[in-house]
Amino acid sequence: MKVVIQRVSSASVTIDNKIVADIQKGLLVLVGIEETDTQEDIDWLVGKITQIRIFGDENEVMNLSIQDIDGDIIVVSQFTLHASTKKGNRPSYIKAAKPEIAIPIYEDFVKSLEFKMNKKVQTGVFGADMKVLLLNDGPVTIQMDSKNRN
Repeated sequence: MKVVIQRVSSASVTIDNKIVADIQKGLLVLVGIEETDTQEDIDWLVGKITQIRIFGDENEVMNLSIQDIDGDIIVVSQFTLHASTKKGNRPSYIKAAKPEIAIPIYEDFVKSLEFKMNKKVQTGVFGADMKVLLLNDGPVTIQMDSKNRN
């Protein structure tokens, strides 16, 4: 499972000209799922996402987590995180899980985040054509891969 987390001042997701998710200070989390992902991958990423210290304290030093600031999260599915550009100019998405496998994992990921945050996590709609608007704060953007835990 791969994620890209972005610290945002605001973010929203629009589908068919209707806003389906909208937050102020918090995180936009793009998540790409592969067939071999398990609850262990979810748990590791949820722990990292909720505890990573990327928000400024009273001295504007990145010492606070999303939980420390009581921030909000939007999760958006993004199979293109598994793009392989090794051959040619057309990316291959062969590592991305098919919807019948990815959707339950995605839903478990969101539920696990909600449990850990003790609050609702907003989302896009899996597989939909979404317009994602964000104001990246910093900018702070971090990639994580549950299969490469460096």
